[in-house]
Amino acid sequence: MSGEILTTVEMAKADALAVAWGVPSLTLMENAGRAVADAIVARFRPCAVTVLCGPGNNGGDGFVVARLLDEEGFTVRVASDGGQTGDADHMAARWSGLTVALTPEALSGARLVVDALFGAGLSRPLEGAAAQVVDALGGLPVVAIDVPSGVSGDSGLPLGQAHVTAALTVTFFRKKPGHLLLPGRALCGEIVLADIGIPPEAAETALYENTPALWRYPWPQAAGHKYSRGHCLVVSGPAHATGAARLAARGALRIGAGLVSVASPPEALAVNAAHLTAIMLKPFEGAAGLAALLEDRRLNSVVIGPGIGVGGETRALVDAVLKSGAAAVLDADALTSFRDDPEALFNRLHQDCVLTPHAGEFERLFPGLLDDSADKVAAARAAAARAGCTVLLKGGDTVIAGPDGKAAITANAPPWLATAGAGDVLAGFIAGLLAQKSPAFDAACAGAWLHGDAAARFGPGLIAEDLPEILPKSLARRLATPGDT
Repeated sequence: MSGEILTTVEMAKADALAVAWGVPSLTLMENAGRAVADAIVARFRPCAVTVLCGPGNNGGDGFVVARLLDEEGFTVRVASDGGQTGDADHMAARWSGLTVALTPEALSGARLVVDALFGAGLSRPLEGAAAQVVDALGGLPVVAIDVPSGVSGDSGLPLGQAHVTAALTVTFFRKKPGHLLLPGRALCGEIVLADIGIPPEAAETALYENTPALWRYPWPQAAGHKYSRGHCLVVSGPAHATGAARLAARGALRIGAGLVSVASPPEALAVNAAHLTAIMLKPFEGAAGLAALLEDRRLNSVVIGPGIGVGGETRALVDAVLKSGAAAVLDADALTSFRDDPEALFNRLHQDCVLTPHAGEFERLFPGLLDDSADKVAAARAAAARAGCTVLLKGGDTVIAGPDGKAAITANAPPWLATAGAGDVLAGFIAGLLAQKSPAFDAACAGAWLHGDAAARFGPGLIAEDLPEILPKSLARRLATPGDT
């Protein structure tokens, strides 16, 4: 499967497998350096370049870059304190140009810096000469090899105060989690993924970048009809808090559910009726009334939580939804209502459920898990295993995890998606896909990616109501993409 993301340990294993299968390690290093040099030549005119070379393989890549840029007419100096061993020492010996000490003075006159100090595997803060040079970079444009030095390749978090902020990062074979998780994604700048000759079979992982290659949109069939595309039910809050449910319902309808209904308490019927047209309205009273509605098995997916209120009544409504066996998206108040007894919720969940917490809601259900985990992916995986269902941990770097350990990082959300009601629309997108029989993990991934794509298409000024209306452009693009029909 394309889109694999490799942890630093998995990447080291892939490198070793490539060598074991007959690809010389020096060839891999030469190819890596050439990929970086090619990316620089494609973006920068010849200028004065300082290449910062560390002692390991990342530094070896840097010596290759220095040699190739020199051949392209750049004025190159290498800043290194030596100490290279193995393949890196071999590439250092092939560099015949200027080498200076790794000090801030090495940056004097440079118009471009290549960061070849440390790769994704660094697990400690930068210190000594490396930290001093990084602190002196100022506003110089930096091209980072693999990941910006001082940034974890696994978590995307800075390892200390000193770290590189790159304009361009060139990495190899497969991206690492730190390229997609924030703040790493922002610290990498533009990311170029280069093929350096590692066989695809060397990618062994259960973590993926969330792109359309990971899931299939459930396109309607010629002989289909609205009933074959499922019926999504969105549970409304009281009269003063109905908008969130309608946003979710509109999202479910736009993403392709054949029918969508809003289940409304009596006091909210009038306000909901005034705003709904293609979306139907179904009155209910309390948990017993909702359970009675869900006896109709044609109502095969449910959204509960947006605007519904926090407390015992919501817990009872959630219980009715989960007992029905319908696929369900639990969001917002449906999650917070179980903060005092999360196990009571976990004991009711099933494989067709998707939880969609933001960080605060996640903390209420899984206290301390984010802080205690190595990274956001590890936290989401642990939560999904504990809950026994798919967990979508929202943010600018949304992570989706299934109870089987499969996980995906979504990196296409623009910053203007941070607007009131956007999460309600996302819940509707996912539930609309569940209504069309998409598996829970796939529905969460597709819903999150399409949510980000629609927001990016609209641009600045986005409000939640815009998302369902721009979604058809995202779907039309998918329909026009070969292999995605």
